[in-house]
Amino acid sequence: MIEQTLTPVTHDLGAFKVRRVLPARERTMVGPFIFVDEFGPAQMLPGEGMDVRPHPHINLATVTYLFDGAIQHKDSVGSDQRIEPGAINLMTAGKGIVHSERSPADMRRQGPSFYGMQTWLALPDGKEEIDPAFEHVPSDGLPLVEGEGVSARVLMGTLWGHTASTTCHSPTVYADLLLDAGASLAIDAEADERAIMVTEGETELDGQRLEQFSLYVLAPGHRATFKASSPSRALLMGGEAFATRRHVYWNFVSSSKDRLQQAREDWIERRFPLVPGDEEEFIPFPEVVRTVSYP
Repeated sequence: MIEQTLTPVTHDLGAFKVRRVLPARERTMVGPFIFVDEFGPAQMLPGEGMDVRPHPHINLATVTYLFDGAIQHKDSVGSDQRIEPGAINLMTAGKGIVHSERSPADMRRQGPSFYGMQTWLALPDGKEEIDPAFEHVPSDGLPLVEGEGVSARVLMGTLWGHTASTTCHSPTVYADLLLDAGASLAIDAEADERAIMVTEGETELDGQRLEQFSLYVLAPGHRATFKASSPSRALLMGGEAFATRRHVYWNFVSSSKDRLQQAREDWIERRFPLVPGDEEEFIPFPEVVRTVSYP
């Protein structure tokens, strides 16, 4: 049973598109997931590349997962990590971190491709201001559950009896689902809140057709059946519901609006740490903040 449907806002960045489905006016979070972006697929020309200049985060963890291409991640705790499909980059901002994401040099020479997901997870009460950290989980740390015409890579948490090694700051489920035409999969019902987003193919949930890139929030406790009528891909996400409200303001998440304003001032005054090897550029605080949660 589908409890709510959220339609993404599409940002056309020229070389590629970004579809943002959380936060939305109708809903801010699904479990700890407070920001959900799908980007690409994109194929850039030789010599071009993606360049997300250094920018800050607080009180959240970012999760990057690719279907295609590669991204070089650098951050202010000294991490310098290439991510490719099948692996996870988990960056815990805590009390404050700065990072950049760029196309690797070898990919630029041939013309980079990229296609994937970036999500933010709000940190729970008592952990918002933990020390910043970075974790790269290779594909062999992410279980692949296979059935008839179905493969599910468990990215975070425990699903179908298998547990990913990715750190979870609060109870979280996240999985990448691949289905052949005609295949079906039962969606575990244990998490407080769950949602599914289709990125490829024609699918249905309990007989209801799903649109690509919309986020379908499932009714609590309902064991849904997900079925594909063509080769398909979808992301399942969710986890424990938060008792305390979280606010989003630009790249910052917090339970305190005062903390968000302090982070804004700290970034404008350049009080955040630098990214080793990427110290020259940065994204300035915008005149108009477009990523916000709503009253």
